[in-house]
Amino acid sequence: MSSVIWYLYEFARKSWAQNFAAAKSNSEIMDTPSRFRNFPEVHKEYCIACGACTAACPAPMAIKLVRDEDNSSEEGITYPVINNRGCIRCGFCAEVCPTDPKTLTCGENHLIREKFTILPVDKKFVIDDYLCIRCKKCMKTCKVGDAIVEDDNKVLIDQSKCIACGECIKTCPVKGAIKGIHISHIEEQKEIINLVVDSLEEYIEAEQDNIKHITGGEVFKLDMPVQDIMEKAREILSDDDLIEDIIENITDRLKLRVITWDKDKCTDCRLCVKECPSHAISYSAEEGVVRDTDKCLRCSICYQTCPFGAIGYYIARFLYKPSAEGESIIHITVKSSDLPVRS
Repeated sequence: MSSVIWYLYEFARKSWAQNFAAAKSNSEIMDTPSRFRNFPEVHKEYCIACGACTAACPAPMAIKLVRDEDNSSEEGITYPVINNRGCIRCGFCAEVCPTDPKTLTCGENHLIREKFTILPVDKKFVIDDYLCIRCKKCMKTCKVGDAIVEDDNKVLIDQSKCIACGECIKTCPVKGAIKGIHISHIEEQKEIINLVVDSLEEYIEAEQDNIKHITGGEVFKLDMPVQDIMEKAREILSDDDLIEDIIENITDRLKLRVITWDKDKCTDCRLCVKECPSHAISYSAEEGVVRDTDKCLRCSICYQTCPFGAIGYYIARFLYKPSAEGESIIHITVKSSDLPVRS
């Protein structure tokens, strides 16, 4: 009973009522530290619709990209929308956002390092300096500042800034000058590359009778269906898009040397047998001079050695033509090499 009376006495005191009415939080508690991560704030005018924020978000349905409707004067802009009921305030979206100023802000964390802001992707874009013509259209179309730079007369992609949006490859006027390289399944990709090259060599080898009649500036053309390669590649990888990317990347700048053999012109002089560095050419009384295509390096030494023009030397180039409706093909062109053809 005495304790109840004491509480009633305390509540009745004038000083207690005054302190209760004028209560204030400590300023250190009330002022939010700069490193505190609140719900992300969206500045949609800066958004480039790269999707980095949605890819980095670990909370399902916490962030999504939306697009405003077009009007008569301009296209609707795309920007992220935050669902506060799903957001865990981790700040990953703001970390990976590549725009400057940032589209998303939610407080700065003093532990963030620049190298940790790279968006993890399965595909990165690289510039093939052999094919690049230095037009710099990729630099102009890049949505991220300084992601594509020129250094020592070479155009390079800074992988620490690239968001893999693919806009550069769309605007590049030279096929294959910018390549989308998959950085996963490396060993499987190597197997598929070997499969493609071996298949092309076998296909061309079967056309020897037609190729060896090419003279001067003539071009021999043929189309190789890709279906058989795709079926074999699917036994290595189940991703058709990745397989097609590999085929396209390898054929963009692939150049194969082709050696033909005309038995009618061969006199079995065996000069080529002695000169072959890989012992791909052999001689027997039963068969005469024989070339082993598996051992052949296609170095052209035999071609340069033969005094009777029995050996031909040609260059094959390739162009992958994917088809969504019909069957995809690899277009092959074969021309005489720069070395003179003996007749």
